[in-house]
Amino acid sequence: MKHIPNGARPSKKAPESDFTGTVWQDAINDAPAPARVRVVKVRFEPGARTAWHTHPFGQTLYCIEGLGLARSEGGPLIELRPGDTIWIPPGEKHWHGASPTTSMTHIAVHETLDGKAADWMEKVSDAEYSAS
Repeated sequence: MKHIPNGARPSKKAPESDFTGTVWQDAINDAPAPARVRVVKVRFEPGARTAWHTHPFGQTLYCIEGLGLARSEGGPLIELRPGDTIWIPPGEKHWHGASPTTSMTHIAVHETLDGKAADWMEKVSDAEYSAS
């Protein structure tokens, strides 16, 4: 058993190459091999969002605060509120983030393949983000 006390892992700002706006990440769990599960609390400031991306084994998002948005390529815009869960299947191109006026925090759960949890693509344009 391993205990990781609060404050032992500092919050880190998400990389600008994969996100638009200000996004903070707090690792919850990054299990050592042979486990592959990674759990992260992600806080998006208003208007902040991920770039388009996929996950090799899919991803579960659980919204815990605020108002979020998510969309799969070619799919409808989904609003995320506290208590909402979405499942993104393996390889599905998608993005997620906060609404234009309200921050959003979610718990992201995904597995890694050879140490990689996501394949990052182009940034979501303002037109794509604001399209309903």
